[in-house]
Amino acid sequence: MLGHLLSLTLLLLLGGFAGYQLLPGVPLGACVGMFFVAIFWCLFDQYKIKNVLKWLRDTELDLDREIIPRAVGAHINIIERVGRLLRAQKKINADNILRLNDFLSAIQVSPNGVVLLDSESRIEWCNQTAAYQLGIDMKKDVMQLIANLVRDPIFSNYLKHFETQQEIVIQSRDSRPEIPMMISIQIFPYGEGRRLLLSRDITQLEQAEVMRRDFVANVSHEIRTPLTVLAGFVETLLTLPVSDEERHRYLELMSTQATRMQTLVNDLLTLSKLEGSPVPSKSEWTPFMVLWSQCNQEALSLSQLLFPHTGQQIKFDWHLEDENCEVAGSRNELLSAMTNLVSNAVRYTPEGGAINVSLTQLLTNEIEFTVNDSGPGIAPEHIPRLTERFYRVDRSRSRDSGGTGLGLAIVKHVAQRHDSSLNISSQLGKGSTFSIRIPRERVRKNSTELVSVE
Repeated sequence: MLGHLLSLTLLLLLGGFAGYQLLPGVPLGACVGMFFVAIFWCLFDQYKIKNVLKWLRDTELDLDREIIPRAVGAHINIIERVGRLLRAQKKINADNILRLNDFLSAIQVSPNGVVLLDSESRIEWCNQTAAYQLGIDMKKDVMQLIANLVRDPIFSNYLKHFETQQEIVIQSRDSRPEIPMMISIQIFPYGEGRRLLLSRDITQLEQAEVMRRDFVANVSHEIRTPLTVLAGFVETLLTLPVSDEERHRYLELMSTQATRMQTLVNDLLTLSKLEGSPVPSKSEWTPFMVLWSQCNQEALSLSQLLFPHTGQQIKFDWHLEDENCEVAGSRNELLSAMTNLVSNAVRYTPEGGAINVSLTQLLTNEIEFTVNDSGPGIAPEHIPRLTERFYRVDRSRSRDSGGTGLGLAIVKHVAQRHDSSLNISSQLGKGSTFSIRIPRERVRKNSTELVSVE
């Protein structure tokens, strides 16, 4: 500012001197010269101020190119100061926008839905998860009332009278009767009357809860029946006089019920172990012949026990080229799966019926273990649910045969843990076929070679 005043003073003196020299006969010639200098100074100063104002209006362009308009005097200080402040503010704004975009990108990939609502419950923004779960179009539905898009009565009532700690559950837009999909929603207030809506898919949690309730109910039911029988016989033996023959018959029945409970507990422990243990290694090899022989022995022994008079027609067909063929995995698990299929066939095939067990090498170098029976068969609607725990087509028939309802669930878990597949086909009145297909990566004919078809 001092320099600016000194410059003006110097120019006025020079103007006065020039006027005195140019107009010697004119009174106050020096004053005329100083007047014209003052006019020129004001016009020049206005020109510079105009440039400064123009630069401020076009500051985005000038800041990006870091161009400062030419100026003299005090204007250069003002422009430089304003330029530094604007550049600093622009950098802060750019950093804020970058952080905001990163934050929004993180919310976009969140597995939970996020919706920002204004004070009137209009949609300001939502992520892709919420758009999918609630049926919101991220482009067309901005600033639309969310109540017009999510028309569930439970949600509409919650939107009007929501509480921060309250959570509601509604059906997803893609929910179907056969496959219900459930969405949990909770609303939180924030800012000046705004609301944050959070949604999450709880379909699996709901299914797990249903399975847990069914599991507890089934286990309780399965154990309660033999316990009731045991308790009744024990009370009879303790309170009533019975003959030796009756006592022996009661003890046999009690032994049968105790064996049934023991089998149930063993199957439950097997399932628990399968679900909680690591996947079997591919470095442990077991000869198919060992598994084959044990299946053969168990099938014949069980058939003779259940049908001691006429028995059943059980046939074992070996279709492997190499008797030393081996499978990678847990021997106990594989044996459990194979014997479960064979035992089921024996239990559900009537006396005199036919059972065919085969071990076949396919053209794809896979190995298929198949059990075919001539039993009553299974209706098509039951087949998808056969591997569910405790699921039975005919509960009375299952109890008569001594089944626990867990055998096929065990087989399915073992197959999955060995990268294999369980296939089921059946026709009412014509029997059923169960097969486990083992991939070639878990099969070899000796310690170094994979099974191959010549």
